[in-house]
Amino acid sequence: MRELIFEGRILRLELEDGRWEIVRHADAVAVVARDEAGRVLGVWQQRPAVGGRTWELPAGLIDDGESPAQAAARELAEETGLAGTLSPLTRFYASPGFCDELVHLFVADDLRPEHGASPDDGEVVEIEWRDPASTWHEIATGALATSGVTVLGLRHVLAGGVLDGADAQRP
Repeated sequence: MRELIFEGRILRLELEDGRWEIVRHADAVAVVARDEAGRVLGVWQQRPAVGGRTWELPAGLIDDGESPAQAAARELAEETGLAGTLSPLTRFYASPGFCDELVHLFVADDLRPEHGASPDDGEVVEIEWRDPASTWHEIATGALATSGVTVLGLRHVLAGGVLDGADAQRP
């Protein structure tokens, strides 16, 4: 038996069998992209939930009626003003112990200007291209706050685009 405890704009909190708190969260997308110099594209954002700024891959929620690929293209354009050829890399649950949010990670190639960035109302983003190895080091040492999907995307880049190859670089 499920009991609705709270319903907001992007999530619902349910209690299942009087025991399990379950967050029903909108699914999301993220995009990992590199430039000709090998730098990774990210955006700085203020994140009230963690009390500070984070550097993350361009990402956002999938709107009603949108496919993951459409959402990824929209988020890339909104946050960075860029478009590209998007290829699905993987999908995974963000935190399946209590939440059903499914995250779709895409790789963007052939980047080109799309239009000026147009973040959502109240969203302030600052675009920054970063060196993947130094960014990995900053995350590993706690000097840089980020998201799990950003760590996965960065790992993909550092592995030379191969997630399970024996000859992949190890950070």
